[in-house]
Amino acid sequence: MSSPRTPRRLAQALLACAVLAWAGASEARAPRVEHVVVVMRHGVRAPIVGEAPEGTLTGDPWPAWPVPPEHLTPRGAEALRALGRSDRAWLAALGVLPARGCPKADEVRIWTNTAQRTIASGEAFAEGLAPDCDLPVGHRPASDVDPLFEPLRAGVAPFDPAAAIASIQAYTGGVDRLAARLKLQLEELDRVLGCGAPKGCQPDHASGLKASGDGHGVDLSGPVRDASGTAQVLLLQYAEGLSPDGTRWKAVTPAALKHLGALHAALFDVFTRPPYMTARQAGPLGRRAMDTLENGPRVDVLVGHDTNVTALAAALGVPLDAPGYAAGDVPPGGALVLMSLRDEAGRRTVRVYYRTQSPDALRRLDSDVTRREIALPGFTGPPPLEQFRRDISAKLAPDTAPRN
Repeated sequence: MSSPRTPRRLAQALLACAVLAWAGASEARAPRVEHVVVVMRHGVRAPIVGEAPEGTLTGDPWPAWPVPPEHLTPRGAEALRALGRSDRAWLAALGVLPARGCPKADEVRIWTNTAQRTIASGEAFAEGLAPDCDLPVGHRPASDVDPLFEPLRAGVAPFDPAAAIASIQAYTGGVDRLAARLKLQLEELDRVLGCGAPKGCQPDHASGLKASGDGHGVDLSGPVRDASGTAQVLLLQYAEGLSPDGTRWKAVTPAALKHLGALHAALFDVFTRPPYMTARQAGPLGRRAMDTLENGPRVDVLVGHDTNVTALAAALGVPLDAPGYAAGDVPPGGALVLMSLRDEAGRRTVRVYYRTQSPDALRRLDSDVTRREIALPGFTGPPPLEQFRRDISAKLAPDTAPRN
């Protein structure tokens, strides 16, 4: 004869089976990630000559860097290896790459711009993503202008400087007003530089906007142009561990860097976010991303510059917000990650993430990585891939760039 507990045990077993069946069905219904595009900025580099404008005054000498101007630093490379290891674990958990061993030859494609800092960044990231696998890192010769990353310099889309300037002025309200809105940050920059000059530490230039000499772009002058580079140098110094130290740059704190980051972010309100500029700056990369999401390698990594990330974000209509940084700024190694997914019925959708490391994580060379999914405007959930492509393509100017 069965005990009184038998019905209860039977009910519990049936309930457990039902839960497992539901979980299995839910897992089966989860869309599968098919393709991933990573559009990322290079890692921590030494300052570009003139990035902090000539005539900038400081209370202490600028620190010495361990590499030539513009080059990726050894610490910057190590931070990218850590980032690659973190991305590998994430992509493996999503079923995109194997958890261990080398990916198949056609699973990962890495392409960089031609500058030393982008090539070296691609190589360091590849070492972290797939250790001891010798993943190829492709790029054009150093003497070439790659239209994928520098479409204006390459002249791959029709460019009318007057139309560009009109778009910039409409978007910003005028570059002089843009500078006026950053008055507090400009004052903070003088305090951090600590030169003691009563009129400030930065050169005093009037705001201006004009066509570049080759007609393929625009030139910005004035406080935003000058201060943006200086603010970026201060961030790079902090991430590299060169400041603050016991004797100089004591005022550089994470809070100050985030506040000053608005000066650097404002540069993109001129060069990548106005609609006319977005259409051209994001054109080749946007089309490459769309092609990959439809029928590319499992993972396509494109290593370029902050202008590439901000231009693509503008085309997507999404904000760039990350811990430790001003809104709209892009940290070293920061990336937009686009994914195409397919469900059991064959429907394909897209998800977008913003992947970053904080200034302190870069400084410590640790694996603390933030990945935030970004909601795409006009959709209540992940948009259908076909609609996503149509919407983005409508914002991109046609070009004549050869495909890499």
